Amino acid sequence: MSCSEYKKKLIEEIGLHFEQTHQVSPLAARIYAIMILSPYDGHTFDEILEITCASKSSVSTQLNLLVQLKKVEYFTKPGDRKRYFRASKKYLINTLEEHVQTINQEIKMIDKIAEFNAEFNKEKYKEHGQFSILFKEYLTNQKKNMLETIEKMSKLTEK
Repeated sequence: MSCSEYKKKLIEEIGLHFEQTHQVSPLAARIYAIMILSPYDGHTFDEILEITCASKSSVSTQLNLLVQLKKVEYFTKPGDRKRYFRASKKYLINTLEEHVQTINQEIKMIDKIAEFNAEFNKEKYKEHGQFSILFKEYLTNQKKNMLETIEKMSKLTEK
């Protein structure tokens, strides 16, 4: 289970990115990065322990969290009682779906702010209302692009 220095650095870099963007612990982020970069179709719990050098309870907790978040999935092999963990085949789709939810929330807030300012801060709305309209337009376009990409990716995973 050894890996090159380049791969170790990449796991750290991706792990830091996932910590920040997905708000997960450093260990969960690194496990996720390991799964994404793995040439194998799944790692056993013991292999993950060996790779991460973390305690059984920590790895178990973080794997359960990643499964709950739909970042990691597990499967079994016929005749083998062990569970194998891998990055979810839909992890990119799941990530885009999370972004769509965030955009939906942002659009709702923009609408509420615009409605309030239009009614109670008429001068401010007249002077700055175009910014919120442009930002909402940008978000709507992003959402449309994400939904189209999700649809294309979903078709690829069906194959």
